[in-house]
Amino acid sequence: MRKQSMTKAGAGIVAIMMAVLLCMQVAARAGSLEPSAPPTAGSMKTLQEIYDKLEVIDSKLGGGSTTTTIDGTTTTTIIPAPLAKTGQTISYAPGDDGALRKGMEIMPRFSDQGNGTVLDNLTGLVWLKNANPCGTKTWSDAIAYCNSLASGYAGLTDGSVAGAWRLPNYKELFSLVDASKYNPPLPSGHPFTGVQSPNYWSSTSYVPSTDYAWSVSMYTGYLDHLVKSLNLGYVWPVRGGN
Repeated sequence: MRKQSMTKAGAGIVAIMMAVLLCMQVAARAGSLEPSAPPTAGSMKTLQEIYDKLEVIDSKLGGGSTTTTIDGTTTTTIIPAPLAKTGQTISYAPGDDGALRKGMEIMPRFSDQGNGTVLDNLTGLVWLKNANPCGTKTWSDAIAYCNSLASGYAGLTDGSVAGAWRLPNYKELFSLVDASKYNPPLPSGHPFTGVQSPNYWSSTSYVPSTDYAWSVSMYTGYLDHLVKSLNLGYVWPVRGGN
């Protein structure tokens, strides 16, 4: 009986020693995961600082998406494109545009680049400063003119080559309109020259009848559709965009 008790006591001692060794190994491994030095104050950010940084990045990207891969997992984040305020500040009914004044406002809205181009600081689009570079044209001729435009013509000294410019789609063209103005319906202080009152062509076809294309009046800001082959419209080249 005494021999059996001693055997059990020995086994207990061995078990305790093994447990101690195991704890020492775990502690050693955990210690190896510790950083060699504490993080510096400059590398640490509050959650609000991170949010603020992301908002700045989003505003610069101006819509689209970003893709991030962490530990093999890919995440796509959609970035809303900014929509401008209409410019209307007078309210004509409760809850209308003049009362709510929704949308984004960036001042100055436009920047004259000094090379015959104007940058829209809201959309990131680059417009020809001269809003009447070639008079009126049919729709197909307007597209051809924009596609062939290059530095050295229409007051351009920006180094652009043929193919860089295009006829804007109707949303891009309409994005210039300030609903509080007319003749022309453009934001105050805009740097454009030669803006004409009649309609300007967009590259967007009118789906109910594709013999027509959308246009924008630079007198009222009104959207209309014109016959591509018969009507004449003004041409306002643009470049950039996603």
